Amino acid sequence: MKIKQRSGSLLFLMLTFFFIAAITQTNDHDKNSNKLVEAASDTVLKTPTTGEKLYSEACAACHGVSGKGVAQSQLGFATPVPDFSDCDFASREPDGDWIAVAHQGGPVRGFGKDMPAFGMALSEQELQQIMDHIRTLCRDDNWPRGELNLPRPLVTEKAYPEDEAVISTSVDMENEGSVMNELVYEQRFGARNQVEIVMPFGFRESPTGSWNGGQLGDMALGIKRAVYHNIDNGSIFSVTGEVIFPTGDRATGFGKGTTIFEPFVSFGQLLPANSFLHVQSGVELPVLRDKATEEAFWRAALGTSLTHGSWGRTWSPMVEVLGSREFESGAVNHWDIAPQVQVTLNKRQHIMMNVGVRIPADDASRDTQFMVYILWDWFDGGPFEGW
Repeated sequence: MKIKQRSGSLLFLMLTFFFIAAITQTNDHDKNSNKLVEAASDTVLKTPTTGEKLYSEACAACHGVSGKGVAQSQLGFATPVPDFSDCDFASREPDGDWIAVAHQGGPVRGFGKDMPAFGMALSEQELQQIMDHIRTLCRDDNWPRGELNLPRPLVTEKAYPEDEAVISTSVDMENEGSVMNELVYEQRFGARNQVEIVMPFGFRESPTGSWNGGQLGDMALGIKRAVYHNIDNGSIFSVTGEVIFPTGDRATGFGKGTTIFEPFVSFGQLLPANSFLHVQSGVELPVLRDKATEEAFWRAALGTSLTHGSWGRTWSPMVEVLGSREFESGAVNHWDIAPQVQVTLNKRQHIMMNVGVRIPADDASRDTQFMVYILWDWFDGGPFEGW
């Protein structure tokens, strides 16, 4: 009995010794591991890195080294990853939207959770380095950058070629009533070009008080080309040729009664502090001068963009100055002022609204107009996506 007790005590002491030794060895291993991690971290912090290296370590597993993306079947994602080397896709969005998705994850812009958030692993500076590398994957500099796609004013035509559908309404607030609508469809083709179709329709009150409603106005077809763009100085310049067809009824005020050629130029400029400038100038040249007069016009819009938080809704207050003058003896310049604000409505920021007022600055006989539009950037998704 005493032998068994001594044997049991000896076994207990041996197990206790080995247990203490194991704990001591584990603690030493953890300390060594921590030292290695700290040393590795110090090495990373002290070693300058490039956007290409960061992309290779953080992004290439899904997006591929060349940016074309790993096959959807291999990743098992619900949707395929984008092709960063496709200039038609990669050039359209500004860096800020890409960085928002990388920092916060896909849901911040109404995309899926397959795109994780890297905000805890990579700083915004490192994400910008990655973006600088991604920009090199599109090897055709012919495509204007998305930063030059400035907020759209109510009247002034912007220079950037775009895929958009816009429905706008202007309501006369004085004298005879008028509610005029305009449906604009814009489609980009190639790197610098855009075709535009404009269909006006609306309601007008006659001097007798009756309303002429639901009538089609003069439809228009235009071709735009960006002849110059430079992201380094933030400038874009375009020329547009538009033909306005006499599809409306001139007798009821829905048309001019003649074909009109309208060539114009547009200029966009990025300014400091997220501000921007639009300038447009052109002429209207009617085929039948007894039905419509030749006219020159010039327009400008100055604004800024304000973001709610770091990644939220964008508000873009603007002021437009609108001028025109007929080519007739004794004609005078007409001036309008249009304060307004554009706001993004959904997370993806491809559905927007602009609300403003067009106020005559020189002639009390012209009406003040309330103006509003809804814009859908249809290249970025359907109208019910990204909310």
